[in-house]
Amino acid sequence: MLNTTLCYIYQGDRVLMLHRVKKENDLNRDKWIGLGGKFLEGETPAQCVLREIKEESGLTLTSYRYRGIVDFISDRWPAERMHLFTADAFTGELIPCEEGDLEWITMAQFRELPQWEGDKIFLQLLEEDAPFFRLKLEYEGEALVRFEMSRQPDSKEENVETT
Repeated sequence: MLNTTLCYIYQGDRVLMLHRVKKENDLNRDKWIGLGGKFLEGETPAQCVLREIKEESGLTLTSYRYRGIVDFISDRWPAERMHLFTADAFTGELIPCEEGDLEWITMAQFRELPQWEGDKIFLQLLEEDAPFFRLKLEYEGEALVRFEMSRQPDSKEENVETT
């Protein structure tokens, strides 16, 4: 299973998003996503997210939180375990990104842009400031066909499942 990170960087009422338009054969082509990428050998989730944010945006995170783990299962793409982060402080200036266009947008704007259906689930959890969670998303093509979620609100798991 491929290990990756994904981070949503907030500045006031805006979030830094990446519009994936520059790479061919990109499973995220034309979608709006947070920043992040693949682990290098031996990296922890925190090391990976810090490196990826610096490489993709030129920013150095100074305040960030590890929020959850999301497993993507697809009939078209390799399985992926994504380590989800949010950040609210950074230093540096934005640089051009090789993978797409970086843009600060409001969450209201983001909800109207092309994104994965499963992303809406974990973005809602982030907005609710949910405790650490695990989410499994299963896709057929680009259609979300099933998801499973668990979180630990008070030291006990709460499971939710739907098809």
